[in-house]
Amino acid sequence: MFEEMMGTKPVSERQQFDVEALAAWLRDHVGDYPGGVPTVEQFKGGQSNPTFLLTLGDARWVLRTKPGPAAKLLPSAHAIDREYRVMDALSKAGFPAPRQVALCLDESLIGRAFYVMEHVAGRVLWDQSLPGMTREQRAAIYDEQNRVIAQLHTVDYAALGLADFGKPGNYFARQIERWTKQYQASATETIEAMDRLIEWLPAHIPLGDETTIVHGDYRLDNLIFHPTEPRILAVLDWELSTLGHPAADFSYHCLSWHIPPGRFRGIGGLDLPALGIPSLDDYVAAYARRTGRTIRAEDFDFYLAYNLFRLAGIMQGIMKRHVDGTASSSQALENGKAARPMAEMAWQFAQRAMGR
Repeated sequence: MFEEMMGTKPVSERQQFDVEALAAWLRDHVGDYPGGVPTVEQFKGGQSNPTFLLTLGDARWVLRTKPGPAAKLLPSAHAIDREYRVMDALSKAGFPAPRQVALCLDESLIGRAFYVMEHVAGRVLWDQSLPGMTREQRAAIYDEQNRVIAQLHTVDYAALGLADFGKPGNYFARQIERWTKQYQASATETIEAMDRLIEWLPAHIPLGDETTIVHGDYRLDNLIFHPTEPRILAVLDWELSTLGHPAADFSYHCLSWHIPPGRFRGIGGLDLPALGIPSLDDYVAAYARRTGRTIRAEDFDFYLAYNLFRLAGIMQGIMKRHVDGTASSSQALENGKAARPMAEMAWQFAQRAMGR
C-alpha cells in the first residue's frame, strides 16, 4: 500500500529548477564530478525537503533542497545546513550516515538552498509490520534499528566537533516552547487537545537531564538497509536533529507500538509474537542494555505525550505548506489532516500519566 511513496518520479512542475546552473556548480564543487548535465528525478516520499536523484553515466548523487526560498518558510524550519553538518561528522566517525559531498546556501543559484550527498543503494522498508519476511528476519531488522539508535545515543558529540550543535540541558522545556510556537505559526484550525497539551506539558517534565545527539525522526522509513542483510547502511532525514535528551528520541521511535497500522504505519494491535517483532518492553530493555540507561516507567507516558504533541506540530506545518502551496508531496494534505488525531492521542497519554 506504500508503493506510491517509493522510488522516483519526474520532477513536479512546482519543484523545477535550472539543472544547467546546478551542473556548473557541481563541476566547481564536486572533485570527482565527470562533467555534463545530470538527469534529475524526484524521490516520491519527500514531504518536508524535496529530494532528487542526480544521474550522470554510472555516477549517482542525491540532491536535497529546501522547499522554497527562506523568506517563505517558518523560522528555523528545513535546516538543511544542520542536516549536512551532522551527517558529515557522523559518517566520518563510522556511524551509518551518507557521505556528504557539497553544501550551497546561495539561493540565487537554483532558487533555494541545497546540499549533495552520496547515493546509498539499498532497501527502504515503509511498512513496519515487514510483510513478506520471516519471523527471524523481522526480529533481526528490529534489533538492528535498536542497535543503531543506541549507537547514536552513545556517540561523543563533542569529540565530533558538535558541542555547539544544540544547547545542552533543559531539552524538553525548550522543545515544548519551540513546537508550541511552530504550531501556533502554522495553525489553520483550532485543535482543543493541542491547547490542553501546550498548558500541561511544561508543568509535568520528568526530573533528570542528559544530553546526546538526537535524530528527531528516527523511524523505519528513514533508514536504508543493505539489499539482502539486516544491516543499516544509512540513516536519513536529519532535519530535526540537535543535542537533546535521548529518552525523547528513543520514545519517539517507540510510538510505533502504540500507533495502529494503516495511515500512520504503526504496529499497535498486531500479533507481535507471531510476526517475530519484539514487545515494547523487550525493545526498551535491549536499548537499556546497549546504552546503560534506565527509562523510568512512570515517565514514559510523558515522553509519549510529548512526542505525539511534537508530531502533531510537524503535521500541522505540513498542512500549512499545503495551504500555502509549498508542500512537495502529494501526501501533504493527508499527512496534514493527521495533526488532530495525533494531538488527541497525545492528550490520552497525558491523562494516563496523571492517573498513575
